[in-house]
Amino acid sequence: MPKPALRRAVAATSALAGALALGLAAAPAHATAPLDYAALGDSYSAASGVLPVDTSNLLCLRSTADYPHVIAARTGAALTDVTCGAAQAKDFTESQYPGLAPQADAVTADTDLVTLTIGGNDNGTFIEAMLACGTAGILSGGNGSPCKDTYGSSFDDAIDTKTYPAVKDALRAVRAKSPNARLAVLGYPWITPATADPSCFARLPVASGDVPYLHALQAHLDAVVQRAAEENGATYVDFSQASEGHDACQAVGTRWIEPLLFGQNIVPVHPNALGEQRMAERTMSVLGIG
Repeated sequence: MPKPALRRAVAATSALAGALALGLAAAPAHATAPLDYAALGDSYSAASGVLPVDTSNLLCLRSTADYPHVIAARTGAALTDVTCGAAQAKDFTESQYPGLAPQADAVTADTDLVTLTIGGNDNGTFIEAMLACGTAGILSGGNGSPCKDTYGSSFDDAIDTKTYPAVKDALRAVRAKSPNARLAVLGYPWITPATADPSCFARLPVASGDVPYLHALQAHLDAVVQRAAEENGATYVDFSQASEGHDACQAVGTRWIEPLLFGQNIVPVHPNALGEQRMAERTMSVLGIG
């Protein structure tokens, strides 16, 4: 090869190598930053009763295997997890325990993603209704609908008049903190089957006529939460179909929710580790992430 041609080839090769080196050096500057992810909510978000326990705040009985941690692990998101067992809607803007900041304080203008469950603890919708119906079921030997006969529409009335406005206000507070964040509000997976399963009475002692009563109560709560979510520009993650056949009456390995008695979690009537994984997967699918 003539010397001028050789010099041109060497120069071109050097230029190419330089361009490649420059491109490689510049690549990290264009790398996508991880999602800034804030997880809020009650015990269904905190996975209360699932091991291992997050020791940073034992009062909240939060698990490091909760669905927010699953989402963060699979997406590489930078997670701030302030979920807390027994949280009510008011705890988004008030301190739930002395020294514990309101949950909405975890959301900033830089937050990219917020997930939460809320509303189940307001007015005792879950705890009081489940305990009341469980007690009535035991006393009736599983017959009739003693809980429905005693409480009628009182739980439903409280959902409409108290829970709905409280959840709406809580979501409004979150949205005000970060107007551009993706806000995902999860519904609650089914606790009971749609109709009574006699073989489940020892684990979930609810009278046969009260099983559909509780099922309808949960459906009502989820509908109200969905309404509040949509009114605040949030994505609602619906579990009404996804969790069907995974209620507390199902076998270990199939159920997402542990029963009232003889369950595997230290906190009954709450999601187990499998349930938290499925909640994470459903949420990621709906949001198109992960």
